[in-house]
Amino acid sequence: MSNVILIVDDSATIRATVKHTLTQAGYDVRQANDGQDGLNQLKTLSGTGTRVAMIISDVNMPVMDGLTFIRNLKSDATYKFTPVLVLTTESQDSRKEEGKAAGAAGWLVKPFEPDTLVGVVRKFVR
Repeated sequence: MSNVILIVDDSATIRATVKHTLTQAGYDVRQANDGQDGLNQLKTLSGTGTRVAMIISDVNMPVMDGLTFIRNLKSDATYKFTPVLVLTTESQDSRKEEGKAAGAAGWLVKPFEPDTLVGVVRKFVR
Protein backbone atom coordinates (compact mmCIF):
# COMPACT_ATOMS: atom_id res chain seq x y z
CA MET A 1 0.00 0.00 0.00
CA SER A 2 1.41 3.35 -1.02
CA ASN A 3 1.32 6.54 0.99
CA VAL A 4 -1.17 8.85 -0.68
CA ILE A 5 -0.56 12.58 -0.42
CA LEU A 6 -3.18 15.08 -1.55
CA ILE A 7 -1.96 18.41 -2.93
CA VAL A 8 -4.56 21.19 -2.84
CA ASP A 9 -3.50 24.23 -4.88
CA ASP A 10 -5.15 26.38 -7.54
CA SER A 11 -1.88 26.60 -9.50
CA ALA A 12 -1.52 23.75 -11.99
CA THR A 13 2.21 24.49 -12.14
CA ILE A 14 2.66 24.11 -8.38
CA ARG A 15 0.55 20.92 -8.35
CA ALA A 16 2.66 19.47 -11.17
CA THR A 17 5.93 20.45 -9.48
CA VAL A 18 4.91 19.01 -6.11
CA LYS A 19 3.54 15.86 -7.75
CA HIS A 20 6.76 15.33 -9.72
CA THR A 21 8.94 15.95 -6.64
CA LEU A 22 7.00 13.60 -4.39
CA THR A 23 6.40 10.92 -7.03
CA GLN A 24 10.17 10.78 -7.56
CA ALA A 25 10.48 10.21 -3.80
CA GLY A 26 8.08 7.26 -3.98
CA TYR A 27 4.78 8.82 -2.95
CA ASP A 28 1.38 8.44 -4.60
CA VAL A 29 0.14 12.00 -5.18
CA ARG A 30 -3.44 13.07 -5.88
CA GLN A 31 -4.47 16.60 -6.79
CA ALA A 32 -7.26 19.09 -6.07
CA ASN A 33 -7.53 22.64 -7.39
CA ASP A 34 -9.15 24.32 -4.37
CA GLY A 35 -10.40 23.55 -0.88
CA GLN A 36 -13.85 22.39 -1.95
CA ASP A 37 -12.33 20.12 -4.61
CA GLY A 38 -9.97 18.84 -1.89
CA LEU A 39 -12.89 17.88 0.35
CA ASN A 40 -14.60 16.19 -2.62
CA GLN A 41 -11.40 14.29 -3.50
CA LEU A 42 -11.06 13.10 0.09
CA LYS A 43 -14.65 11.86 0.11
CA THR A 44 -14.01 9.96 -3.13
CA LEU A 45 -10.73 8.47 -1.87
CA SER A 46 -12.32 7.51 1.45
CA GLY A 47 -15.11 5.77 -0.46
CA THR A 48 -12.53 3.59 -2.20
CA GLY A 49 -10.82 2.75 1.08
CA THR A 50 -7.76 4.82 0.19
CA ARG A 51 -6.05 6.35 3.20
CA VAL A 52 -4.56 9.80 2.72
CA ALA A 53 -1.36 10.00 4.77
CA MET A 54 -0.79 13.75 4.37
CA ILE A 55 -2.26 16.85 2.75
CA ILE A 56 -0.35 19.79 1.31
CA SER A 57 -2.48 22.90 0.84
CA ASP A 58 -2.10 26.43 -0.44
CA VAL A 59 -3.78 29.26 1.48
CA ASN A 60 -5.00 31.63 -1.23
CA MET A 61 -7.42 29.78 -3.55
CA PRO A 62 -10.80 30.53 -5.11
CA VAL A 63 -14.00 28.69 -4.06
CA MET A 64 -12.59 27.64 -0.65
CA ASP A 65 -9.32 28.99 0.75
CA GLY A 66 -6.78 26.78 2.46
CA LEU A 67 -7.50 27.78 6.05
CA THR A 68 -11.23 27.14 5.62
CA PHE A 69 -10.34 23.83 3.97
CA ILE A 70 -8.13 22.86 6.94
CA ARG A 71 -10.81 23.82 9.48
CA ASN A 72 -13.39 21.73 7.58
CA LEU A 73 -10.93 18.84 7.33
CA LYS A 74 -10.06 18.87 11.03
CA SER A 75 -13.75 18.84 12.00
CA ASP A 76 -14.06 15.44 10.27
CA ALA A 77 -13.04 12.59 12.61
CA THR A 78 -11.51 10.68 9.66
CA TYR A 79 -8.92 13.43 9.04
CA LYS A 80 -8.59 14.97 12.50
CA PHE A 81 -5.06 13.61 12.86
CA THR A 82 -3.97 13.76 9.20
CA PRO A 83 -0.97 16.11 8.96
CA VAL A 84 -1.47 19.19 6.79
CA LEU A 85 1.48 21.13 5.39
CA VAL A 86 0.68 24.64 4.20
CA LEU A 87 2.63 25.51 1.04
CA THR A 88 2.10 29.18 0.24
CA THR A 89 3.64 32.52 -0.69
CA GLU A 90 2.39 33.87 2.67
CA SER A 91 5.22 34.27 5.16
CA GLN A 92 3.78 36.59 7.82
CA ASP A 93 3.81 35.22 11.37
CA SER A 94 0.15 36.18 11.79
CA ARG A 95 -0.81 33.96 8.83
CA LYS A 96 1.30 31.11 10.23
CA GLU A 97 -0.51 31.47 13.55
CA GLU A 98 -3.87 31.31 11.72
CA GLY A 99 -2.68 28.14 9.98
CA LYS A 100 -1.55 26.58 13.24
CA ALA A 101 -4.87 27.49 14.88
CA ALA A 102 -6.75 25.90 11.96
CA GLY A 103 -4.77 22.68 12.42
CA ALA A 104 -1.77 22.92 10.08
CA ALA A 105 1.22 20.84 11.16
CA GLY A 106 3.76 22.82 9.15
CA TRP A 107 4.28 25.84 6.91
CA LEU A 108 6.54 26.02 3.86
CA VAL A 109 6.94 29.19 1.80
CA LYS A 110 6.99 29.14 -2.03
CA PRO A 111 9.19 28.90 -3.94
CA PHE A 112 10.43 25.74 -2.24
CA GLU A 113 13.46 23.53 -2.66
CA PRO A 114 12.41 20.00 -3.72
CA ASP A 115 14.76 18.43 -1.13
CA THR A 116 13.20 20.56 1.61
CA LEU A 117 9.70 19.49 0.62
CA VAL A 118 10.65 15.81 0.59
CA GLY A 119 12.40 16.22 3.95
CA VAL A 120 9.32 17.75 5.54
CA VAL A 121 7.00 15.10 4.07
CA ARG A 122 9.29 12.33 5.35
CA LYS A 123 8.93 13.72 8.89
CA PHE A 124 5.20 12.97 8.69
CA VAL A 125 4.93 10.05 6.26
CA ARG A 126 7.19 7.00 6.42
